[in-house]
Amino acid sequence: MDRYNERILQELTANGRITNAELAQKIGLSASACLRRVQELESKEIIKGYRVVLNYKALGRGFVTYVTVGLSTHTSEAQKSFEDAISLSHEVVECHNVTGGFEYLLRVETTDLKSYKAFHSNTLGMLPHVAMITTHVVMESTKDERA
Repeated sequence: MDRYNERILQELTANGRITNAELAQKIGLSASACLRRVQELESKEIIKGYRVVLNYKALGRGFVTYVTVGLSTHTSEAQKSFEDAISLSHEVVECHNVTGGFEYLLRVETTDLKSYKAFHSNTLGMLPHVAMITTHVVMESTKDERA
């Protein structure tokens, strides 16, 4: 990883739709050299894909919470059951298995408190191995890569 590749990653992270010619000009390489480097970064899976950044608030999903979930049993079966159920929930946009006093950290996005309460009661609260749910409501985000 040299300074050119670092600059390529920096520029593509900021603007994944930049043309190869514009990217090459910004980092000081020829278009063909720049394209070869981008393709190499893609083939090595350093660049795994390109995404659209959505305005979740405009889509009606501006109520953001982080939810910690503790399971009643710590078996692989309980974890798989929980993860399978969570993967079907469109409100859960991130699910992380973590260490500490609980097993999972979720990022949940809904329209408002009422819709979050419905998710809490009708989805999380109904899962068989869930023993503890703690909700942290985001009041403000000073940095959010998804926004």
